[in-house]
Amino acid sequence: MRKRLLVQGGLGIVALLGAMGAGWILSLPPAPAVEPAPPIAPEEADTTLAALKPPKRERPLIAIIGNNDGTETTDYLMPYGILRRADVADVVALAMEPGPVTLYPALSVEPQATVAEFDARHPEGADYVIVPAMRRENDPAVLEWLRRQANQGAIVIGVCVGAKVVGNAGLLDGKRATTHWWYVDQLRNEHPAIHYVPDRRIVVDGRVATTTGVSASMPLALTLIEAIAGREKAVEVARDIGLPHWDSRHRSAAFTFTRPFAVTALRNRLAFWTHEQLGLQLVPGMDEVSLALFADAWSRTFRSRAVTFSSHTDPAPTSNGLRILPDKLATSWPAEQLLPPIGTGPPAQVFDDALQRIATRYGQRTRDLVAMQLEYPGRLSAR
Repeated sequence: MRKRLLVQGGLGIVALLGAMGAGWILSLPPAPAVEPAPPIAPEEADTTLAALKPPKRERPLIAIIGNNDGTETTDYLMPYGILRRADVADVVALAMEPGPVTLYPALSVEPQATVAEFDARHPEGADYVIVPAMRRENDPAVLEWLRRQANQGAIVIGVCVGAKVVGNAGLLDGKRATTHWWYVDQLRNEHPAIHYVPDRRIVVDGRVATTTGVSASMPLALTLIEAIAGREKAVEVARDIGLPHWDSRHRSAAFTFTRPFAVTALRNRLAFWTHEQLGLQLVPGMDEVSLALFADAWSRTFRSRAVTFSSHTDPAPTSNGLRILPDKLATSWPAEQLLPPIGTGPPAQVFDDALQRIATRYGQRTRDLVAMQLEYPGRLSAR
């Protein structure tokens, strides 16, 4: 409850401070020591890849599902961008209903099809269904569609808090799983039949997979590419996105609700007079992965939100065929609140640069606050 109030808004925070006082803050642990995660045994890595082999088609069909009224930005866009870049599968971004998908904490996108249209075109179902975090984790239509896809043989993958959606569909009962560090206790309390696995960014059990926090969708996508097309192809794509090393290793103890996290979040959210809407100009051909990471990071500082703008109302096409809708119709933005253009370098470098700019603008503690929310170790583990 205390953590939920911290996230929900200023009034909740003020009430929380009044009720708990400084004692609650002091009772939280300090930031844990950062230690390297132990390596993954080759046998475990091989078992993971074998479990993720395409279940139906030689060239698999991958569906990424989104709820129109709230789907997590990076969970939805990053797997799409990386998998489309690899060109080893047919990838489609779906929505439950016609119309845009509102992403959080930033961006809005036109889906490529509704689930009804997808089902009509592919009555045999997908090979893989990727499930991002969604604001409505118990949407009956989403849960029923996931169960139907699973019954047709699809491998269902819950990214980040998408694990809760998969769990609510009943697909994780009796299975090993993980999720974003903030929601581990909720997942275990709501679904006691699930066996939580710490210290792994990706957990596969049968035809269901789950990941840790937001940034884990990057190694997940690379692992899928390796399972589909082999190690050489995965290495090629990994180098292209700026991540030459990856695997499932993770140090779960490094991600927890700490005193620095709480103090920084409280300080930033309560200083409402410093809050900013930072303009992000939409440009045709933007890379989905870089755009998602950039906008997501700048919208998690508790002081700023990335707001897209364009001189016309038409959606901006991305490099791999998605269409991003502008939040504002404008030809310019105040210089002091204009975000720099998203670079054309590897997406991982774009993300690291964004974190460094956040540190420069708001301080290192805010940079760490963002990285903690994204469950980003700063540097992904090597394999």
